[in-house]
Amino acid sequence: MLLFNPVVFSILVMTVLCLLRFNILLSILVSALVAGVMYKHGFSGFESGLASGFESFFTALKETTQSLISGMQGNLETSLSYILLGALAAAIANTNLTAILINAMSKFLSSNKVIFTLTIAFIACLSQNLIPVHIAFIPILIPPLLALMNKMGIDRRAVACALTFGLQAPYVSISVGFGLLFHNILKKELANNGINTTISDISSVMWIGGASMFVGLILAILFYSKKRIYKTSKFEKAELDEIERAKSLEMTKKEWAVLAGAVVAFVVQIYTSLLPLGALLGLLVMVVFGGIEYKKVDKIMDNGLAMMGFIAFIMLVAAGYGTILRESGGIDELVKYASLVSGGKIGGAFLMLLIGLLVTMGIGTSFGTIPILASIYVPLCLSLGFGVPAIILLVGIAAALGDAGSPASDSTLGPTSGLNADGEHNHIYDTCVPTFIFFNIPLIIGGIVGAMILG
Repeated sequence: MLLFNPVVFSILVMTVLCLLRFNILLSILVSALVAGVMYKHGFSGFESGLASGFESFFTALKETTQSLISGMQGNLETSLSYILLGALAAAIANTNLTAILINAMSKFLSSNKVIFTLTIAFIACLSQNLIPVHIAFIPILIPPLLALMNKMGIDRRAVACALTFGLQAPYVSISVGFGLLFHNILKKELANNGINTTISDISSVMWIGGASMFVGLILAILFYSKKRIYKTSKFEKAELDEIERAKSLEMTKKEWAVLAGAVVAFVVQIYTSLLPLGALLGLLVMVVFGGIEYKKVDKIMDNGLAMMGFIAFIMLVAAGYGTILRESGGIDELVKYASLVSGGKIGGAFLMLLIGLLVTMGIGTSFGTIPILASIYVPLCLSLGFGVPAIILLVGIAAALGDAGSPASDSTLGPTSGLNADGEHNHIYDTCVPTFIFFNIPLIIGGIVGAMILG
């Protein structure tokens, strides 16, 4: 029975635990142990006697844990990248650099609602690739603009979609900053499952994901173009004062040093394709030239760990989980079954993307989903006759699906943190539902059509 396949049962356990809002890290760990014990011990392990059954069970538990720990080393580079990028973002957030840059860009904000929303999306894109501050810019940019949005009658659901687009589309499609991190994980996990690619191979097809999301963004802006009235914000005066304060900020030696460090990080990662090296050298430039005070280095690193450390550990555990799924022997059975029920390439592509949507919705991070999905999808894609470009696209988009719309994702939590500063924006109905509809549907369509064209 397919339900008792170690891979299927384990994924179901993980999905249920995540949907029940159980801790994500513990959900993956428990699910990994379930897969390993089912493979090594099985449901019939107690038939030979209770004592020997328990001994066999604990042996399976021990061996699974060892496999999990061994497999975690597959994402050491990724986890280090996350921690160093977190420190880089914390260092930038510790200065007025972001506020100064945002203030300079805000001068170009149009009174036209469509152009205004697209400009917000463009600024959000920079946080993923050019200056990797992730979601740290949102509490600086959005609350001071709420009064202006209210005056213009902008529906904040459109702005939520713009912010989520900027937080996700760049890393899905562009191999810079968090995009390089995402593409490196994709490259490594494909290699772990027998598909050798390069970063240029990945970026040459993953633009389809970004283009699909851009179509969704345009549709969202048009759909939410009607004027929406919000209560006058009790923070409106404070918001306007914050805008005036930002206008008086100027670049100092500290801001120039941090900007230089960000540029170094950007250039090094482009030249070497090594994100940890770029982030490390960027941090050192900041320290040497006074962007980070020497006595505050520990604090910056602590803040970086607080910002990205949890995701880094999820990545480590996800790599171990992927290893256990590959070792379990259940993937071959699952692939044979899926090949039979999928009805060919189109059905198989839809099935994979749908499963990816459910898994990522539960975990809340595209990055942590790749090791899990790649171990299942690569054999399935090969059995259905997909070529390497199509496999890259399907695994990449399947992992990205659900990041938009997941209540636990930074791509939705970040926008809500800014748009709900005055209590007038609901996380589920004003951020998660719109982003789920306008990004996941185009991604599924783009993934299927793109995979069929690529073959």
